[in-house]
Amino acid sequence: MAKKVELKKMSRSAVKVFKIKNRRGYAAICMDNLTEGASVDMALARMNKAVKRMGYVIV
Repeated sequence: MAKKVELKKMSRSAVKVFKIKNRRGYAAICMDNLTEGASVDMALARMNKAVKRMGYVIV
């Protein structure tokens, strides 16, 4: 049976989101992770998935 791990909370301001030049969409950078999405919300959702693997959650 898997152990329940409590995720550490991280502020949304720790994530830098920006418009990608010469492309459609946005990118997010945080803790050496880079994610892309068609919208800001999609880039943040993908970043949340990436940092969740490291034991954090964006609030």
